[in-house]
Amino acid sequence: MLNHELPIYKSLIRIGFSDKEIVIYLALLELGKRTVSAIARKAGINRTTVYDILESLISKRLVSISGKEPLQEYVAESPDNILNMLRDELAEKQGILLEAQNLVPQLKSMHNVSNRPKITFYEGSAGLEHVYDDTLTSHEPIRGIANVNEMHAGLPKYFPKYYKRRAQRGLNIKAILSANEEGRKISANDKEELRDTAFIPADKYKFIPEIDVYDNKVMIASWRERLGIIIESQEIADSVKTLYDLAWEEAKRLHNAASQKNTTT
Repeated sequence: MLNHELPIYKSLIRIGFSDKEIVIYLALLELGKRTVSAIARKAGINRTTVYDILESLISKRLVSISGKEPLQEYVAESPDNILNMLRDELAEKQGILLEAQNLVPQLKSMHNVSNRPKITFYEGSAGLEHVYDDTLTSHEPIRGIANVNEMHAGLPKYFPKYYKRRAQRGLNIKAILSANEEGRKISANDKEELRDTAFIPADKYKFIPEIDVYDNKVMIASWRERLGIIIESQEIADSVKTLYDLAWEEAKRLHNAASQKNTTT
């Protein structure tokens, strides 16, 4: 009986041989050309099982057959064929891997995981317009922080219409804005455009992308990268809203302090 602790047995198992394939293959290596009966006696396995295992080894090109029943004989091919077998298997697996790599993105696009955030990217001017259009679907006041100079430079013809569309929907926004030229201009229309503005010093608090949070979404408009991002997650949106409310209190304090200073001077 074959010792399963032998290194040769363990190696053949790792290569992919079954236990009975190992017993019969090693028996054939020792016997040379033999009939099924002789192989069965050497291996200690019944003839019916030996036939099945021999067919498996023949399919792997590790065993060949000659003659006709009842004088059929089997012989082990050169062990070099093990390397050929593994090369064939590797080539097949590489082909399967390539097919899987092409398939995975398609499957991911179909994957509906309700408990994970959904993140969508939109590129270019059309993409940026899309993410702003999405803010108009909000069922609550939008919380936003923005640099209006960057916004208007990025989409110069879009925002005048956007402000009107938002107001027509009765959708308010709380806006933390850099205190710059374009920001001051739009704040003159805060009342009709349903905007509550808090200015923060542009030289002290520098930012370029706009971040809006509404409903279960966080929208990011990256002007330098020309990229719009929408993250859909109630948990993330709620956390950003909490952070925004903290920032809003400080922004209002700075805004009021600056207004009082300008009044006294």
